[in-house]
Parts: sequence; structure tokens; C-alpha cells
Amino acid sequence: MEIRIENLRKSYGGRTVFANLNCAFPGGRACCVLGPSGCGKTTLLRLIAGLEALDSGAISGAAGRKTGMVFQEDRLFLELSAERNVLLTARPGFSRGDARALLGELGLDARSGPVRAYSGGMRRRVALARALASDFELLLLDEPFAGLDDAARARAIEVIRARAAGRTILCATHGADDARALGADVLRLDAEFGRFPPDAPPTR
Repeated sequence: MEIRIENLRKSYGGRTVFANLNCAFPGGRACCVLGPSGCGKTTLLRLIAGLEALDSGAISGAAGRKTGMVFQEDRLFLELSAERNVLLTARPGFSRGDARALLGELGLDARSGPVRAYSGGMRRRVALARALASDFELLLLDEPFAGLDDAARARAIEVIRARAAGRTILCATHGADDARALGADVLRLDAEFGRFPPDAPPTR
């Protein structure tokens, strides 16, 4: 099922984020939303997730779907291990062995102590593992590769492609390289009012 956005308006105070946004994201595929800081990428994901209220317009195809999300902030329980962080929100039947395997695919040791001691890039991968372990139909990723070196980024992209194959992925990112590596469609947000180019379809 595609996610369709029609005539969307969103403002914070006196600042307009989206003036009249119209676009659609195909179901069962990956799409990267590209654009400079402040253009509304994070706001768009939060609106789709139902975490923000839109001023007017409509979003269809997202409500009621099981959603996994990586926020800009990692939102981890810092005193718990990576394994425990993953298991807290994992789908039913997802075992400790499953958590360790997933973390291992991302280059992490599930038994290496509390995540408080982890680097920023390591915490980012734990946040990604937690989202991938959830019972999701829709995966929303907000700058998921921030703080990762090239090798960790390539590994994370490989894991996303394998673990979320056939499901809808929306990824907010600055980099066109991320979109190419994910094999994703691309939609670009305008720097002014978060507008997409008129009638621009997703592109490979």
C-alpha cells in the first residue's frame, strides 16, 4: 500500500515547513527523502508516524500500520546492554539469540556492557537493530547512518536491505550515496517551505 500525501500544510509558530506538499511513496520499496538541514525531512517522517499533527491536508496509507522508527536521537536505555535494548521492543518470538545475531550483523557485541559506554556510532547501530527487531510493516529512518564510518555504514545498509526486504522504507538523509546504496527511489525536498519539485515522480 502506498503512502499518499495531499495538500499538506505544517507550520511551527510563524515558520512554514510545508506550504502545500503533494507526493506518494510506493509500498514495499525504499525511498530516500533528500534535502538540506531545515527543509522538513524529520517533520515529514514524524507526520507520517502520527507523532505530529498536520495543519491541513491528508496523509493516507500510514495509519494503523506497524511502524519501526529510528529517530535522530538514539533514545536508548543507557544502563542496559545492547541486547536488552533490542529485546525490550522486539516482536513476539524474537529471542536473545536473534538479538545477538542481528547485533553481530551490525558489527556489535551484544554482551559488551551497558550502551552508556558505547560511541555515538555504536549507539546508532543499536537503535537501528531495535527498529529492525520490531514487528514492522513500515520502517522510518531519520539520518540512520549519522556517526558511522564508511565500513559501518556499508554494513548497516546491507542489513537494512536484507532485514526489511519487501517492506516500505522511508529514509531521511543528506546523502544521495545512501539512496544509491539502498537501491531506493529519491524524492527531494525544496529548501524553501519543504516543497517537492512540481509533479516530480520518484527516481532511481
